[in-house]
Amino acid sequence: MATISTVAPARQNGPSWTGGTARKNGQTVQDFENALQGSQRDAFVALNALFTSYGLSTLAPKIFSYIQNGYSADTISVLLQETPEYKQRFAGNEMRKKAGLAVLNPADYLATEASYRQIMASAGLPKGFYDSPADFASWIGGDVSPTELKGRVDLVTAATTQANPYVKQQLKALYGVDEGQIAAYFIDQQRALPLLQKQEQASEFAAAAAQQGLLTDRQRMEDYVTSGFSLSQASQGFAQVAQELPNLQALSARFGVTFGQVAEEQSVFGTSADSVAKKRNLVNSERSLFGGAAGTAASGLSAGYRAT
Repeated sequence: MATISTVAPARQNGPSWTGGTARKNGQTVQDFENALQGSQRDAFVALNALFTSYGLSTLAPKIFSYIQNGYSADTISVLLQETPEYKQRFAGNEMRKKAGLAVLNPADYLATEASYRQIMASAGLPKGFYDSPADFASWIGGDVSPTELKGRVDLVTAATTQANPYVKQQLKALYGVDEGQIAAYFIDQQRALPLLQKQEQASEFAAAAAQQGLLTDRQRMEDYVTSGFSLSQASQGFAQVAQELPNLQALSARFGVTFGQVAEEQSVFGTSADSVAKKRNLVNSERSLFGGAAGTAASGLSAGYRAT
């Protein structure tokens, strides 16, 4: 590509262009073509077609002006990249520059936008929702790959079209996310994908607990996610908690100790040695009271399990 000076040639003069239009003094693109001949006309046609494919048909007057003033096609391409229109169209690249990231060439930039758009459309997200160049600029500027975006969109799908009502309720209870906000919340580039995945899993865990009539807490649910439990394990664990808890609470009241839902969860999930021991003592105390016979809480009162 030709090396150019930032100072325009002295011979550049003539009428100024009206920004945002493809006309100069009422002229059209066809008028521009007709006003040029030979290689200049060919250069105008090629450059105008290229920048129109970028969504920058409004640059036609500037292309015509630069050609009239003797610039080469390569030089014109460089000059056009410094225009406000170009910088706005490829705003993600401006963000990348400020962040110290390599800019994308136009082809890669447009291909990334196309991938974003395909991911959104395939997920059935409504037209007009995060599907414009302005929407995509922040993702490109933040170096969000199509793969990461797909992970976000998958969370949207899981939390909306595939989610049971309890999951939506728990997203609201734990994170304050209304059903109408779910898509925007998970797609928001300001929130890291791993955190969003953890929150979505915690909401699923909380939904499994709520379906058993149990109380939920954000920190506990997130702790279970961090511990590596699967949704299946969490669901089985909460079902066990719901089955055992009434008998264990009756035993704790009989023997004057405190043993509630949290302690039972910790025992079932094996996250607290103290709770496991406390539960074992309650069961042993009941067995001693009844001479070793199976007591009211004996069935299924295991020490719990750990995530694998």
